[in-house]
Amino acid sequence: MIVSQRTLNRTLLDRQFLLSRTPRAPLDVIRHLVAVQGQEPNWPYVGLWTRIDGFRHEHLDTLIHDRSVIRSTSIRRTVHLMRPRDFAWLRPAVEPVVSVALRHAYYAREIEGLDLGELARIGREILTGRMLTRRELGRLLAERFPGRRAGRLADAVEILEPLVHGPAAGVWGKWRNRSTIEVALAEEWTGVPMAPQRRLETMVVRYLAAFGPASVMDVQAWAGVTRLREVVEGLRSRLRVYRNEDGKELFDVPEATLADPELPAPVRFLPAFDNAVLAHRDRRRIISEDDRRRIAPAASGGVPVFLVDGFVRGVWTVKDGAVLVSPFRPLADPEAVLAEAERMLPFIEARTAEIG
Repeated sequence: MIVSQRTLNRTLLDRQFLLSRTPRAPLDVIRHLVAVQGQEPNWPYVGLWTRIDGFRHEHLDTLIHDRSVIRSTSIRRTVHLMRPRDFAWLRPAVEPVVSVALRHAYYAREIEGLDLGELARIGREILTGRMLTRRELGRLLAERFPGRRAGRLADAVEILEPLVHGPAAGVWGKWRNRSTIEVALAEEWTGVPMAPQRRLETMVVRYLAAFGPASVMDVQAWAGVTRLREVVEGLRSRLRVYRNEDGKELFDVPEATLADPELPAPVRFLPAFDNAVLAHRDRRRIISEDDRRRIAPAASGGVPVFLVDGFVRGVWTVKDGAVLVSPFRPLADPEAVLAEAERMLPFIEARTAEIG
């Protein structure tokens, strides 16, 4: 069966709760999405507000403070919010893409000649039973490894060991100095042991439920992990198989349905790095190639965007208390875009909205 680009678009929007806001509880939505981008503390709040009916800041604040949601490095070696039970299998699943960071020149001089197993062991020893800022962790590591840069040592331990960030790093507010972010051993903080093996099948199935139908390359782009073809092939008999308009195979979980391509899609504002935009190698189901290239220089798509009729039609930002909406081309219904921007104003603590 061939699935049209528009059907893929509406299906993605439906599974991402972007066709209509869902009444589901925020924790349930986070579980469905697997992991919510969280490099900057405020963006996950915007992403959940645009998806959940009646979402308020305190809903996510509470989940972060009571440890129902944790903040840490996972897919694509970037910071996400997720449930502890999902982090426990997801972090080991993407470990290769996390650990490869240590080959970067940023770390080379400071860890050259070190026994990384020993560095990880001492990092665990220092953090056992307590939460420390990265600066404090680095200082204590530098005492054990004299002549090395403290900050790099702390960063290396965070790559070698599954750590979580303290609640203050993830709640609504201003960007924090990264050295003052608190970290703790994940298993101690969550009480959930890390999976002893890579659960790649679980990762693929969970991804497809939230982002499918999708190709093997799409799964790999979302996870940042390569060589998943064999994993998907092993699941083939348990999956639905489609083809897109270019003839490429797309896989999906059997219980999921395709959305009606004629469903109306309302204007939606998405935060920077939202996985609805970034979670496919072929992103044409939500943004044209021309428009993707337009925003690619801005941190590989890491800018807030807005959707009109289901597709990215421009970017937005907040400056001096105003939401500034910048369409890529003239809008057929600018009032609808302004209306959604104005709906967002109280949530992001802005005063006005305008199209520039």
